[in-house]
Amino acid sequence: MPTHHSHTPDGQNDETGTVSTGRLTAFVDAAVAIALTLLALDLPVPAGDTTGAMLRSVPDHSKEYLAFALSFVVIAAHWRAHHEVFRYVRSPSSRLTTLTLAWLFMQVLMPFATRVITADGAFPPRFSLYAIVQVLASTLIALMIREIRHEHLYRTDVPPRAFTQSRVRSLCLAAVFGASVPVSFLTTSTGAYLCWLTAPLVLTVAHRIQNRAPTCD
Repeated sequence: MPTHHSHTPDGQNDETGTVSTGRLTAFVDAAVAIALTLLALDLPVPAGDTTGAMLRSVPDHSKEYLAFALSFVVIAAHWRAHHEVFRYVRSPSSRLTTLTLAWLFMQVLMPFATRVITADGAFPPRFSLYAIVQVLASTLIALMIREIRHEHLYRTDVPPRAFTQSRVRSLCLAAVFGASVPVSFLTTSTGAYLCWLTAPLVLTVAHRIQNRAPTCD
């Protein structure tokens, strides 16, 4: 990636741009923390008058507990992707801020999507809602990267492949979750969830292909 002298949008100086980036990042961290907290608040409490009865009630809510663990990992992965991108941002543009807010909307929607996917009946549309939220969140990360690179909002010490790796990872995840939507209508629920398990394989293949390609931007 060739080195560009980054500029500060909207007439901001470097110091103001740095403060704006810090404030936006802090706001993202706070909103993600709230989303994670809401996930825990929705967890069902084991019932029973005795220890044995309470422990026996845990498997009755295994679906909710697994969905909580999955959503926690997913939100954390989205947050990490955003952090990896914004660590190099010198100053956010108005469009980048808007994209970030749209991405945050997907994160705060996750607790609701988690409740939907664990409900009974009509599995394909419930599953699809959850998957579409992930598609949009991952796509928005890719759009943020495009905005950062197009407007040269990054610092001059950015590693050559930093944004490229993040963009490829986001697009691959969006593709995996997107492909799982029609699968949920054509197969069983197990088949739809197995589609998500291909994500590590897809990311590994994409990473190897990217490493063989020449560095360019």
